Amino acid sequence: MKNIVLALLTGLAALPLWAQSSATTGSANFDVERARLAQERSAVDARYATEQAACYKKFAVEDCLQDSRRRRRAATDDIKRQEAAMNDFERKRRAAAELDKLEQQKADQRAQDSQAKRDEALKSQQDREQRAADHAAGRLQAESEAAQKRRQFDEKQRAHAEEQAKAAQRRADAPAARAEYEQRLQKAEEHRAELEKRNASRTKPRSAPLPTPGESPAPSAPAPAIPPAAPATR
Repeated sequence: MKNIVLALLTGLAALPLWAQSSATTGSANFDVERARLAQERSAVDARYATEQAACYKKFAVEDCLQDSRRRRRAATDDIKRQEAAMNDFERKRRAAAELDKLEQQKADQRAQDSQAKRDEALKSQQDREQRAADHAAGRLQAESEAAQKRRQFDEKQRAHAEEQAKAAQRRADAPAARAEYEQRLQKAEEHRAELEKRNASRTKPRSAPLPTPGESPAPSAPAPAIPPAAPATR
C-alpha cells in the first residue's frame, strides 16, 4: 500500500499544477482534462498546418518546415506526457482503490473471525459451566439417595434391635408367666374343691327332733353311707 501511494505522489509531478491539487483530494475530473488535451492537440495540428502553408511561401522552405515540425513535436510530446501521466495516475488510483477494497474485506473477515472466536469461547464457557452444574446436581442427588438409604438401613436395624429386645424380654418373662399361670390354676382348683365341699355340706340330712317328755324317742333312721373321697387330680 505504501508503494502505491508513493507512486501516486510521484506521478503527480507530470500533471499540471491545478490538476495536482485536485488529484490529491481524489476529485480530479479526468474526462475534462482529456477533453482539454484533445483541444490542445487539435490546436497544435491546426497551427502546424498553417505554418506548413506559410513555409511554402518562403525562400527557405525546408528550414521553415523543420522548425514547424519541431514545435509540433514538442507540443505533441507534452500532450502525450500529460496523457501518459494521467493514465498512469488513474491506473494506480484504481489499483489503490482495489487494494483498499481487499484490505477492507480482510479487515471484515478478521472481525468476523474474531467474533466467531469470541462466540466459540463463550459457548465453550457456557458448556463448561453447564457440565459443572450437572455434575454438582448429580453429586447432590447421589448424596441425597445415599443419605436416604442410610436412614432406611438405620430404621431397619433399630426395628430389628427392638424386636430382638422384645423377644429376649418375652423369653426372660416366660418362667414367671408360667409360674403365675400354674398358680392361677392351683387357686382355681382349690376354689373348686372348696365349692364342692360347701355344696356337699348343704345336701347333708337334718338330725331328728328331740322327743317330748313322756314319749319314747323314735328310732332314728340309719345315716347314709358317705363314699370315700376321690383323690385330687392335678
